[in-house]
Amino acid sequence: MSNPSGQGPAGQPGPGGSYGSHPPSSGGPSAAPAGSAPAPSAPSAQNLNQIVTDYLKKKGFTKTEAVFRQETAHLGPDGRPAQTSDFAGPKQYMKGWLRLKGWIESNLDIYKFELRKLLWPVFVYSYLELIEQSQKDDAEEMLRSLRNHLDDVHHEDMQRLTLITLPEHIKGDEVVKLYRENKYRIPLNQSLAGNLFHFLEREADNGGAIVTYILQTYCQVDVIARGPIEPFSFEAMVRRGQQNMDEVDAMEGIPGVFTGVTNKDLLDSSTPLKLGPMPMELELREDVRAELDEHDQLHPPADGVPTLVEEFDRKIKREDSPEAASRAELPLPPSRGRDVVMEMQKVRENRDRFKIEGRTGGAGIPVSACMFTFHNTLGSVTCMDFSNDNQLVAMGTVDSYIRVWTLDGKPLNSAIPGDGHKVNNRKLIGHSGPVYGVSFGDSIANLKRNIYEDEGTKPDTSTKLLLSCSSDRHVRLWSLETWSCLCIYKSHDGPVFRVLWGPHGHYFATAGWDKTVRIFTQDHISAQRLMVGHDTSVAAIAWHPNGTYVFSASDDTDKSIRMWSVVTGNCVRIFTGHTDNITSLQCAPNGTILASGDTGGNIIFWDIAKGIRIKRCRGHGKGGIPSMSFSAESTVLVSGGLDGTVRLWDVKLPDDPAKTSLHIIAQPQIAPQAEGADAENNITVASGSGPDDRSSITVGRQLAPAPGAAGAAAGVGAAGGGGGKKKTKEVQITPDQISAFPTKKTPVLKVRFTRMNLVVAGGCYDPAR
Repeated sequence: MSNPSGQGPAGQPGPGGSYGSHPPSSGGPSAAPAGSAPAPSAPSAQNLNQIVTDYLKKKGFTKTEAVFRQETAHLGPDGRPAQTSDFAGPKQYMKGWLRLKGWIESNLDIYKFELRKLLWPVFVYSYLELIEQSQKDDAEEMLRSLRNHLDDVHHEDMQRLTLITLPEHIKGDEVVKLYRENKYRIPLNQSLAGNLFHFLEREADNGGAIVTYILQTYCQVDVIARGPIEPFSFEAMVRRGQQNMDEVDAMEGIPGVFTGVTNKDLLDSSTPLKLGPMPMELELREDVRAELDEHDQLHPPADGVPTLVEEFDRKIKREDSPEAASRAELPLPPSRGRDVVMEMQKVRENRDRFKIEGRTGGAGIPVSACMFTFHNTLGSVTCMDFSNDNQLVAMGTVDSYIRVWTLDGKPLNSAIPGDGHKVNNRKLIGHSGPVYGVSFGDSIANLKRNIYEDEGTKPDTSTKLLLSCSSDRHVRLWSLETWSCLCIYKSHDGPVFRVLWGPHGHYFATAGWDKTVRIFTQDHISAQRLMVGHDTSVAAIAWHPNGTYVFSASDDTDKSIRMWSVVTGNCVRIFTGHTDNITSLQCAPNGTILASGDTGGNIIFWDIAKGIRIKRCRGHGKGGIPSMSFSAESTVLVSGGLDGTVRLWDVKLPDDPAKTSLHIIAQPQIAPQAEGADAENNITVASGSGPDDRSSITVGRQLAPAPGAAGAAAGVGAAGGGGGKKKTKEVQITPDQISAFPTKKTPVLKVRFTRMNLVVAGGCYDPAR
């Protein structure tokens, strides 16, 4: 017999019953007992947790209570732990992403671009996981902390994610639904994929496990058998510009959402640059200022002329600007007494230099140029360089040797004991192939007085070192005191085409056939930086004045200019626009303008900070522009061409935009005179002493600006015939050419503005022209 009250024996509740006596229901199945309260609902997950917490606290189980609170701190809407697995706490998502980024940035440069593709999908799915788990605070913290790493390329997508703050938003946003309903495809070459998962397994306890979970759950890593992808290569730019990509690259990301890298991203110029001058060492600054102050007292300047201390303070003010480079990022040797004397002389020369303000009223600037001509070279000279103190000139030859001359004809100094040879030129022999580049170390004219009279001899500020590079793959460091090789740097895989000292010494850059640029220090035999990215061999290099950046240009099919950070080794700018092989680069002293010349006779000025072209200058004939140099004010550029001319250019854009068009001028060309007819215009100051040494160097007073309005350039083409006949040649000349100096059958290999704003040029006489 059943118990209608639902009670068991001794007043215990029966099955499905409750404590207390209740009358039977007279209504239907859904009717509630008359005069009774509704049945209590089940407690929520939060209430249960609170009950358990109170119980543990009441019983004094403090350690158990602490563990319980930690485990229940992050619960989903159903009351269960929010994490999808036992390794994925909310903080692990950001920890895993940062660990992955750190590993990518410490990887080889050629792998970084391809590995960086992982950062965006790992971030997106980590953020969506946190939102779906109702961890809004952790998701917002992750978005806020990591946004600066991804905003440059994915700005619009980041803006969209800021609106996704609740689980319901994930279902309502169309783009987010695409992310959740499709797997994100990531193409990786097979060696990178293996290294990636090996790293994640090794770092499983430090965030690697959550990254592995994201990649396995939401991504599809396509392992392909090809080399690493380099976004700045010539091939990559052409293929992306033509929308010509491999199938696996075209499928990258999510269908319907392009998440790859566009051509705009490749040419991105948003990387911040420090283009200001390098601050002087504090101790050196104080020493130089004290010596300049003493010099001003001994030799007061004339009325209206600033003191050396005033000139020095203006220099220091520029170095203390926010745009100045950081000295801490570029380690340099401590200063010496020689450095104090050199800095003093640089300040004096900067104050007393010939000022070149700019082109006004169409009148040319009366800049003086001194031309040094080598005779009887028989086409063997490949490169040339002048020392900064205007005392020496060096030339490399195809015969594997280097010859150094004094420009004034005086004997060369020698520290070799018992060396009684008083000669004005010497050979440096050591290379086993043609010498393609030479570069003198820094030097300056010495002070007339010794500022260290109590400490002995006056510091010698003449150039002591010479660098050379050759097709034998070696770079050699030569002593100009003992006239011997001090060190051989073996690093390049192939001929080395260019070598150049940095603006502060100690560092030098090399470039060659192996498509790389390398940064060395003179006291380390191995390269300190390796810049990889050019698609063909590198034909020209230049340093930024503050020494923290290097520019390089490649020839053949590439024809691009790249700006590299010496501190990080990364490419920070890329300049494209040349259609002919680039032969020379030069950065302005103010650090904001770059000039490049090519074999077509074009000179292009570039805005370094923006990474864009300013203007193009024409005037040189075809053949190439081996050398260029800026004036101290960065307002005038001098260029020397294989067409046998030295030309001056106005750096600023013409005031009248209509003048930017090219003018075609037919200029008569006078045929060369008979041999010896121009002897009175050349002064021989050095000549060889043996049967093998038939070369001679002459100082030519032949450089006079060509006639014409605003110094229009004479057309210089192929050599005219004999008998003094005239030939005409059409030459395209832009209005920003100030003046031109034609030579007599002498292709110009080197031009340089001295610190006093005088032009020094050099070339080899070619009777076959």
